[in-house]
Amino acid sequence: MHPIKYIGFFDFQDSKVSRNYPLACTNKMESIAEALVDAGYSVEIISTAVGTNDKFFFSKGEVINRSEKLKARFFPTFGGPNVVIRGVRRWLTSFCFLKYLLLNTKKDEPIIVYHSTGFRNLILFAKKVKKFKLILELEEVYQDVVDMTEAERQTELDTFAQADGYIFPTKLLNDKINSGKKPYAIILGTYHVEPEITGKFNDGKTHVVYAGTFDPRKGGAAAAAAFLPDNYVFHICGFGSPKEIADVKVAIDQVNKVTPGKAVYHGTLTGKTYISLIQSCHIGLSTQNPDAQFNATSFPSKILSYMSNGLEVVTVDIPAVKNSAVGKYLNYYEHQTPQEIAKAIAGVQTNHDNRMVIGRLYKDFVLSIDSLIKSFLK
Repeated sequence: MHPIKYIGFFDFQDSKVSRNYPLACTNKMESIAEALVDAGYSVEIISTAVGTNDKFFFSKGEVINRSEKLKARFFPTFGGPNVVIRGVRRWLTSFCFLKYLLLNTKKDEPIIVYHSTGFRNLILFAKKVKKFKLILELEEVYQDVVDMTEAERQTELDTFAQADGYIFPTKLLNDKINSGKKPYAIILGTYHVEPEITGKFNDGKTHVVYAGTFDPRKGGAAAAAAFLPDNYVFHICGFGSPKEIADVKVAIDQVNKVTPGKAVYHGTLTGKTYISLIQSCHIGLSTQNPDAQFNATSFPSKILSYMSNGLEVVTVDIPAVKNSAVGKYLNYYEHQTPQEIAKAIAGVQTNHDNRMVIGRLYKDFVLSIDSLIKSFLK
């Protein structure tokens, strides 16, 4: 049972310590860790997440055993109300993290790292000293999403080149980054089939759900409800800035002035409340701006979330999605307009068992990640 170290901004969702960790990152890391365990490895997740509470607290750091083969290591952290304390907190976590890498890694050991600029220099320094093998989990190219200087763009590309292997969300990203044809594996997102906790709405109407960010760069969804027949109900839940939330509410109000109750705003939902809403609906909507640079290589995680809850999916027609392992099970629109989105929704007629599709993808990934790790253990 070979041990695998896996580094990222991580915490368990039931943690008693307030740490900064992106939920999407944690979900993806847990899915990959589960696959590694099923492939026969033991996994130690090394968390670089620091405390976020503005009130003072101190956590000495700990190792939490989730099972015989899965544990997570957290470094000391504390909370505080000002920028000086936050700076000291980052320094403390960085110091403890680097010390751990220098004392507990060895030459040619494969280590998986969820790509982040937050601890990039520490990883590369430790790699240079200890000469471990870096498997970079690369979800997106940051310069495709945010503005960067030329120097920052080159630094990002140089970081990619120093990896010895990769985990990508799409084959297109592998083709773009992995010019050296290094070992890699592909996982579109979280391959976790949700147990059924509720049935579909049974009121003679088709219920559509959009769940996700209200960021207009990802494509507006609420306006499409106005162009659906009256036997459709459009549910919206998610998160965004105050202005983005206000814009969504205005769009919903405009729809309901014509057909009351046709569009429903649920706010931000989590846990079983979120799963219950998703499973109650028939169609999940994944809107993306097809012209956005990041859509050339990234895969929308909400597609898998819908599928793992048994929904049909309507999404934009982009190569990263259509050419993926789930591409043939989806329903597409080409242009980012409310009319075309509504037309694609109204045209959904198939009834795939998408839970089985996700189950097959997970089994395939277990074999793929096993092959990737073994390429460094020879």
